[in-house]
Amino acid sequence: MIPVLPPPFHATLRGRSVALSRVALAALATQLTLLTLRAETAPAPKPPAAAPAPLPANRRVAAPTLTARESQGLVKLGGNLTERGDFDAAEIAYRQVLDGKAPLETTQAALLGLAHMHRKQGALTKAAAIYERFLKDFPSDDRVPDALLELGRTLRDMGAPRLAISRFYNVINSTLKLPANHGFEHYQLLAKTAQFEVAETHFQNGDYAEANKFYSRLRMLDLAPEDRARAQFKSAYSLQLAGDNEGAANGLRSFIEQWPDDENVPQARYLLASSLRTLNRPQEALTATLDLLRAERSRSSADSKRWAYWQRRTGNQLANGFFQNGDILNALAIYHGLAALSDDPVWRIPVTYQIAQCYERLGDLDRATKTYRVIVDTSVGQTSPEVTETARLAGARLTHVDWRSDTDRQVAALFDSTTGQARDADVKAPFPHDPDRSPSPTPPAL
Repeated sequence: MIPVLPPPFHATLRGRSVALSRVALAALATQLTLLTLRAETAPAPKPPAAAPAPLPANRRVAAPTLTARESQGLVKLGGNLTERGDFDAAEIAYRQVLDGKAPLETTQAALLGLAHMHRKQGALTKAAAIYERFLKDFPSDDRVPDALLELGRTLRDMGAPRLAISRFYNVINSTLKLPANHGFEHYQLLAKTAQFEVAETHFQNGDYAEANKFYSRLRMLDLAPEDRARAQFKSAYSLQLAGDNEGAANGLRSFIEQWPDDENVPQARYLLASSLRTLNRPQEALTATLDLLRAERSRSSADSKRWAYWQRRTGNQLANGFFQNGDILNALAIYHGLAALSDDPVWRIPVTYQIAQCYERLGDLDRATKTYRVIVDTSVGQTSPEVTETARLAGARLTHVDWRSDTDRQVAALFDSTTGQARDADVKAPFPHDPDRSPSPTPPAL
């Protein structure tokens, strides 16, 4: 007999549909995955047997036991969901393993997967607690060095650098205790990575002298080329941040020469120009900046966005510094290099405005006028607020320069005329008592 629902609830069902929450949908999807795995591994159906005796009402049903295949499938599902950013569904998948009496190996994998998921989610406290639980429950597991490394990174992100460094040293110590033939290459890589993380932790914590010390030691290890290059770059960068601009300049030059194709070369050139400028060596700073702006396309095309960012930042900073200090010629050279980086009006028109200002400061009013007019003409039809504002400023400067040019011409003409009159007066009415002096002309009213 079908039960009759009470009228209020029955009316509610007729009036609207009941929406499942996102977490409920995730749980349903996980259960369906588990059912699929069980269906794939289910044995062939057997003939029906006699019905079992009913269980006593007070007997508790034990949690289902997952097979190795089922638990491995759920762990894999949790990893895929984590990479996709579906953290709620990933946690449900991992909890199914942890609560389902799975084999020990997959239980450990689920625990580490859950910790990684929380770390990626940003729940650092939960991630650290799970890593600590894993290390406590399975101290002799082969994955202890990996867990220690991830725990150290998590603690560093939580703002606990000393605890993080301690865990990184634990990684190194734990790899030394393992047998030589027991995944030697993997654990050797972990030990080197832990040393790198120690240096990175000092760097992020602002202890640049100590960071430089560790980065310098890393350069002596048998590292992959890209890791050795990174260590050399970060060592020089640490010196610059520590205030040792002379040491930083030498280290950066060495890095650029040795690793010209490394991804950190654009930033290294920026740091080199900044260090040289701080050392009051403007010509060397100018050369370093122009080298960056004229970088070979074969190198800059590999990572065009990175190169463009550092080219523009370096050029802007140094050119503006030269301009403010009155070194207009060097500023003009850099602005010309910046203008050649892109034809995009949003970039090129503001740089062209700086070029026009340089010409105006140098007194070359003809070039300044032409450059301002180019800006005004090029900006016609442009909708960018930056371009529109720059065109407005260029128009105002153009009016000023035209007025200044006219004024200079009028003043020059008046002085030429006054000087001629003074010479005539000198000839016609000299002062007999002072033959070397002539009457001072009255300055014209402007």
